[in-house]
Amino acid sequence: MSTQTELTGVAGWAVDVMERLGGPGAGLIIAAENLFPPLPSEVILPLAGFTASQGTFTVAGAIAWTTAGSVVGALLLYTLGAVFGRERFRKVWGMLPLVTLEDLDKTEAWFERHGTKAIFFGRMIPIFRSLISIPAGIERMPLPIFVGLTTAGSLIWNSLFVVAGYQLGENWHVVEQYADVFQKIVLVAVVLFVGWFVVSRVRRMQRDRAA
Repeated sequence: MSTQTELTGVAGWAVDVMERLGGPGAGLIIAAENLFPPLPSEVILPLAGFTASQGTFTVAGAIAWTTAGSVVGALLLYTLGAVFGRERFRKVWGMLPLVTLEDLDKTEAWFERHGTKAIFFGRMIPIFRSLISIPAGIERMPLPIFVGLTTAGSLIWNSLFVVAGYQLGENWHVVEQYADVFQKIVLVAVVLFVGWFVVSRVRRMQRDRAA
């Protein structure tokens, strides 16, 4: 590959793994991305498309293997939630500041109503796509439904980025720029929500003490 020497850091490492192991290497990296969100799929997936454009494997193979990797990673986190269990999780939650078991009960009720949507659309939201598998495991969402929704959501997300990387070839990094903007928007929204939650919760505690 003519550009391999120009790729450094995560990008260089990912391309090296995919060139050595082929499609399974792409799947392995994406499975790791589910377990370690700092490995950004917004970089790995376009690189899989770029590597496919160099003839290492086909674009269909890249999509299939990365989607399989997404499902494997999600299943590992689902298992973690199932093994950890609801009662242990409630004990840990009860020791956290600014939250109550009532909050957890409401969250569980919301997940019960909208769990399928959360799993499907969650696969397309940075960071959240990894974490959402844990409550699914805790709540013991039926495995066929969890796998089906995870596969469908991952297939859409992965296909967009892999095909974009394939079409752009050596300009794959253009995808990363747009994905980075999207991720920042999501993170800002999360920070604002957390800020609002903390302020409202502190005020509520102050009112309860005064009463």
